Amino acid sequence: MTSSDRERNAIIEVITFGCRLNTYESEVMKAEAAKAGLENAILVNTCAVTSEAVRQARQAIRRARRENPQARIIVTGCAAQTDAAGFANMAEVDAVLGNEEKLKAEHYRHLPDFGVAAEEKILVNDIMSVTETAPQMVSHIDGHVRGFLQVQNGCDHRCTFCIIPFGRGNSRSVPMGSVIEQARKLAESGYREVVLTGVDATSYGADLPGQPTLGLLAKTLLKQVPEILRLRLSSIDSIEADTHLFDLIAEEPRFMPHLHLSLQHGDDMILKRMKRRHSHADALAFARQVRELRPGFSFGADMIAGFPTETEDMAENSARLAEEIGLAHLHVFPYSPRPGTPAARMPQLDRGLVKARAARLRIVAESLHKAHLQRLVGTRQKLLVERNEMAHTEDFTLVAAPGLAPGMLAEVTIAGHNDRHLNFEPAAHVAA
Repeated sequence: MTSSDRERNAIIEVITFGCRLNTYESEVMKAEAAKAGLENAILVNTCAVTSEAVRQARQAIRRARRENPQARIIVTGCAAQTDAAGFANMAEVDAVLGNEEKLKAEHYRHLPDFGVAAEEKILVNDIMSVTETAPQMVSHIDGHVRGFLQVQNGCDHRCTFCIIPFGRGNSRSVPMGSVIEQARKLAESGYREVVLTGVDATSYGADLPGQPTLGLLAKTLLKQVPEILRLRLSSIDSIEADTHLFDLIAEEPRFMPHLHLSLQHGDDMILKRMKRRHSHADALAFARQVRELRPGFSFGADMIAGFPTETEDMAENSARLAEEIGLAHLHVFPYSPRPGTPAARMPQLDRGLVKARAARLRIVAESLHKAHLQRLVGTRQKLLVERNEMAHTEDFTLVAAPGLAPGMLAEVTIAGHNDRHLNFEPAAHVAA
């Protein structure tokens, strides 16, 4: 979540950190800034999920100023929303826009002049006052062969470690008709795979008439836009999974057999202190139910190591849950206290211990990933080829794809792996 992705056009550069929703919104930002006539500008779309993400954003801003002394640098995103003054006080920054303001051309038309005082650089509103998410029509995602589609923003939950609700506001959904229209635009632009994104995507629809669910939205999208050949969800909270989602898993081959779970931990006491709504047993039961409906389904997950009050036994419960589920992909985050969150006021662990526990959990993650790769050797897999001659299988396993063009769908026999990704036999049958 902390990697930087640079996207350029002739007059505007966008530096994106963080989630797929940020990637999607960067396309909107670029279009709105161009509509406003902005030139020679660098837009930095930040992430606030960890202190490391914020540090990397500041580092990128300083580097951008050194390399582009005449450009206007505009900082936005979750880190800017939650610490506008901190970024405004950077000499390299010319303006700070909030997460709502970054999506509207009018704010790029009325940027402050160069050299103003820090407080005059800030155009950031109260994100909690935003009650609707307007559909943003994007027909192209620069540098990506998968089309990201925003269906929801914000979060009504208040996990004790998380700053993101204060960067994104309360949960709000994009109306179903607008999502379908956007999916059609992506299909018309040639995207064969669409990824539904949101901050808390499984809360989709609670604020809409009739309260449609994420599963119903996905069902409707696949029915009304048959040109979409592959559909994914970016991340889900399994406790919010609905019957329509289980129907898709069991019956719809265009719904890809992979889900990324927001687990965060595997110990029940730590989960309670995090204010998560699931238990160790809940997460395991969900994974088992999904695999009963669709054998071979793969799971990724996020987990935090070194949360305040975590003991060795509690840390071991996270590793045990990862092994019991058989996670194919595990993203491990050393706990990072975020100012203003309840967890930051809890008794903290020594930073060295936090890093050591994260390192141990990453060893478990590597072992599980290698086991997952080994299970796929000798199988036939359908790939979507992406950038740099790499591809993903339907269950989101990375495959080296030398000689295959981005956007191509191919069916191959997996010959082996190098502990990081799969390799296939030279003769590939192109499926579409």
